[in-house]
Amino acid sequence: MSVRVTFLGGLGEIGRNCAAIEIEGQIALIDCGLMFPEEDMWGVDLVLPDWRWLVDRREDIRCVVLTHGHEDHMGGLGYFLDEVNVPVFGTRLSLAIAAGRVEEMGIEKDFRPIPDGRWVIEGPFAFQLIPVSHSVPEGSGVVFDTSEGLVVHTGDFKLDPTPVDDRRTDLPTFARFGREGVRLLLSDSTNAERDGVVPSEKSLGPSIRAIVQQAPGRVISTCFSSHLHRVQQLADAGLDSGRYLAFIGRSMERNVRIGTDLGVLHLPEDQVVKIGEAMGLPQEEVMIITTGSQGEPFSALSLVAGGRHRWVKLDQDDTVLISATPVPGNETAVSRVISDLTRSGARVFHGRNAYVHVSGHATAEELKTFLNVVRPTTLVPIHGEYRHLSAHADLAVEMGVPEVLVLEDGDAVILDGEETLVERGAVESRYVYVDGSGVGDIRESLLRERAQLGDDGVVVVSLMFDADSGQLAAHPGLTSHGFMDDAAELLDDVSSAIERAVAADPRRFERDPALAVRQVARKIIKAETGRRPVVLPVICSPGRDRRRRR
Repeated sequence: MSVRVTFLGGLGEIGRNCAAIEIEGQIALIDCGLMFPEEDMWGVDLVLPDWRWLVDRREDIRCVVLTHGHEDHMGGLGYFLDEVNVPVFGTRLSLAIAAGRVEEMGIEKDFRPIPDGRWVIEGPFAFQLIPVSHSVPEGSGVVFDTSEGLVVHTGDFKLDPTPVDDRRTDLPTFARFGREGVRLLLSDSTNAERDGVVPSEKSLGPSIRAIVQQAPGRVISTCFSSHLHRVQQLADAGLDSGRYLAFIGRSMERNVRIGTDLGVLHLPEDQVVKIGEAMGLPQEEVMIITTGSQGEPFSALSLVAGGRHRWVKLDQDDTVLISATPVPGNETAVSRVISDLTRSGARVFHGRNAYVHVSGHATAEELKTFLNVVRPTTLVPIHGEYRHLSAHADLAVEMGVPEVLVLEDGDAVILDGEETLVERGAVESRYVYVDGSGVGDIRESLLRERAQLGDDGVVVVSLMFDADSGQLAAHPGLTSHGFMDDAAELLDDVSSAIERAVAADPRRFERDPALAVRQVARKIIKAETGRRPVVLPVICSPGRDRRRRR
């Protein structure tokens, strides 16, 4: 019986990680992530995988298995469960983090936490979680025992010898499965282009502690809210320097609560205060840990940087510590926040001027070590832009992996006896945009229109035709928005040109008045300015309206 793995996201991009493994006509999803919008995705809140083909086969879906609690791996879960509600397996922390978004959507959930190393049987699927070290606690790889051999998915990982929680990537277990025979390995490729190894998470402690101890006033620090190991190190540095801790930002407050409840975070209750209380303490006794490491416009740190936060107003005695690096696509936003923070007079430490961040993804030497341990028959690099996948493939060839396949979203790989088959474009893999409460109703054409509005603005042309004569009943009215500061003279010229065109060829405007108006207006505007605003005709015929009323 063949085994099929179809990739819905995460191949050729950072985000939307989601793969479907199919055995005996039944399907299990590995992760269900989202992607945050890029700068040219005007008005879009989130981007999801295209799982329409899964919805069509809802009766065949058995479960979802989460590798860890990052949004790019579990953030789309609520949207999927809203259409196909199935059991979800993962570690306690991964499920607890995922539960927040699912519960906010009012969706009934069947979450089933499982310990590392225990086989789970769900229909034709037999799988277990394997501990890996990453930038969120309780990260996992997952292995499926199939009729075609073992299929191993690494999740996101690195080979950290001294993680904060001592939960290392379980190389002995991966090696044991390697000796049994790994038929297919799906492995994290994010840092495949980087040489060497990633320093240990614990190595940041002394540097962070030194910055906090030398700070003359308050310390405002930020990292990913799910990176509870980093939160612990920031908190420890604050506590060691005699500071009280205050947490701000919705996701930071929620994840700190989850981490504390599950024993992942260790914070003395008498040293944690509300932000309002912290503002009444001496500044040298305050450490604030907040959201906003990616420059999100309405995050707590961005509000602080812009002087718009309710409680926190920066001054020259403050120290800001950004313990993260920008996710691809967020570089401009993060740079803007750093500049605004610096302008306030505060000292700002970040990944490019201080040792305050290490990656959670394995680099080239770590990936080669991992390949040497697992020794797969076939490797499909996952999780990364195409250049990352390609770099990982080159490493695998160097390590003597017999078969290396660089695939993209929508492709599928089929294990059938001795053969490994690839089906390119097996399913549609379009971006599914979330805009407010709308899911999937935004198309590329609409984004192009939004981009055009953002670039060149809009010109509204109001025309009133006499229903009997077909001639204009009034002079055309034009207004513009986001087009030009002083467009009055140009708009008058366009209005006169439309009036002349109607008089010269009324039939043209009877056939398709909106098209005719656009053609006349665009021609003049482009000739005069070189710009191409959206032209929006508003047309009415009062005579026709009177006949309707009668």
